[in-house]
Parts: sequence; C-alpha cells; structure tokens
Amino acid sequence: MRKNVDKILKWLWPEVCPFCENVCRMGICTKCRRELEKLRVIEPRCMQCGKPVRHMEQEYCHDCMHTHHYYDRGMSLWLHKHPVSTSIYQFKYHNQRRYGIHFAEELVRSYGRTVIRWNPDVIIPIPLHPKRRRKRGYNQAEIVAEKIGAELGIRVDSSILIRKVNTDPQKKLNHTERKENLKQAFAIRRPLEKGMVILVVDDIYTTGNTIDAAAKVLKDGGAEKVYFLTISIGQGY
Repeated sequence: MRKNVDKILKWLWPEVCPFCENVCRMGICTKCRRELEKLRVIEPRCMQCGKPVRHMEQEYCHDCMHTHHYYDRGMSLWLHKHPVSTSIYQFKYHNQRRYGIHFAEELVRSYGRTVIRWNPDVIIPIPLHPKRRRKRGYNQAEIVAEKIGAELGIRVDSSILIRKVNTDPQKKLNHTERKENLKQAFAIRRPLEKGMVILVVDDIYTTGNTIDAAAKVLKDGGAEKVYFLTISIGQGY
C-alpha cells in the first residue's frame, strides 16, 4: 500500500534535480553534475576546516592559522557558489526538504570512509531555536544528519544540543558580529559520556563560528573530539 502511495506522489510531484529543478529521476542531473565538479572541494585543502588552499605545502588556510577552533576537523562538499548556494537556499527556506536527502547521499559518497575513520559515537545536527523551527517547520541540518546516520549506521540525536538564544541570521553580520552573536547561543540538555566523539552536521560553513560555538559547548560537556560535515563552504570572510 505504502509503495503505491509513493508511486502516486512521485507521479503528481516528480523528482527534480535540486540544482536546476528539471525533472530527473536520478536526483542530480548529468548537466548539473558536470557543473558541480567545478565547485567540488578537492585537495589541496586546509587540514582543519577543509577549505581550499592554494598550495599542497600549505597545511592551513588563513583563517585556521589565525583562529583557535574548538572543533577538531571538518569537511564540506562544494564551494558556496551558484548553483549550490541557490539550491541550499531553496532547501532551507522554500520547503524543499527532499533536497537534503540528495545532499546527504553526496556527503556519504564523498566522505563516508572519512566519517567511519573518525568513528563518531553520535551525529548531532546544529539545532534551530524553537521559534525559528516552528516558523520554518523543520530543521534542514536534521534532515541531512538523519540520512547520513541511516546510510552509515550511526546514531543521530537531535535532543542533546539545543539553541537557547534566537540569534540573528549569521549572513547579515560581519566576522566580529558573528562571534558575538553566537556567545551563549547553545547548551546541552544533559552531560555527555566523557571521551565521546561527535560528528556535527550543518548546511553551510562560512567562518566556522556556528560550528565552533557548538563544539565548545559539547567539549565543555564531556566530548573529546568534535568533527563536522557541511554541504558547502565559503572561501573567506
């Protein structure tokens, strides 16, 4: 019965490519895959945040050389440029939840082995403040995290980390304002098992302030290591 319902829904609302929005049963269409390859983050990259660097001999990007990060390491799929940026915007603000499944599958395809090597005890999506979640209807990071966890057999827990302050959108702020904006933004509901390894999932890494703020709270709560995965990453401030 459920399969028949799914078939009817797909006929009424056919699968579309999350980047060009043309009908495509494969998920990401061939044309967009070619475009995405130009934006894929590849070596050489920063050994901490995963941002592209210019030379193989360069271990860290300018940001990571001059900033103390609380997280240990992270990876992102694509540079945050069109059509990636447009697709993520649709995913976050226009109820295109199914896009998150495609993003998660691409993350697993690219970094599944890396995540297994990190050996996280749990995957935690960056939370939204309850007020913002009610308005949006869902947490985009949670959709991606749940799919990654299902694909890799890793527990996902969206209840551990909470957003206790309804902060202003980070995209409207400069670097200094972003850091200030996130002070005291997160909290944990309960103490963690000492020595836990945690994988944090979010949609975009810009300056790392959101991931850092979450990682600090998690490490203060008992985590030993905090890694991250994001769909896209910026190229600087």
